[in-house]
Amino acid sequence: MQIIDALNATRDETVQRFTLGDADLERTYGPGKWSVRYVLHHLADAETVLFERIRRVVSEGRRVIWAFDPDAWAAALDYPTRPMTLSRDLYLSARAGVIHYASIHYEKNGHLEWIHSETGVRTLRDEFDKIAAHNANHLKQIAIAMAPVKPPHTH
Repeated sequence: MQIIDALNATRDETVQRFTLGDADLERTYGPGKWSVRYVLHHLADAETVLFERIRRVVSEGRRVIWAFDPDAWAAALDYPTRPMTLSRDLYLSARAGVIHYASIHYEKNGHLEWIHSETGVRTLRDEFDKIAAHNANHLKQIAIAMAPVKPPHTH
């Protein structure tokens, strides 16, 4: 199943990034943007939130599920000093659950609807797709941050 392949691929690439050294973890993908460290902690937290949404839709049906504020989480959950191993383990555990339920529900129950508090009606399939796309987007940001710094061009 294509969604399982995407979830596995983004997981495999992401988990490697949790072992980066401090200097690489402090790199950013642009001025004023989150560091690689923050992006990885965010991926772990987002994965747990998105996994909860999936379980709620499967278990509780069509209901409003509230958005979360990633910047508030980054500030309150102490991203600068939070252990990378903690976030890696949270990420891997939640992703294992996402993959398990995607294999069961993506085709069979992907049509199930729920209401996101900010974006409106979505389906279970939308949420599985979002997890893979969200992760891939942040991997692109990490790749930009990790790209070699080019010396300024002189004439």
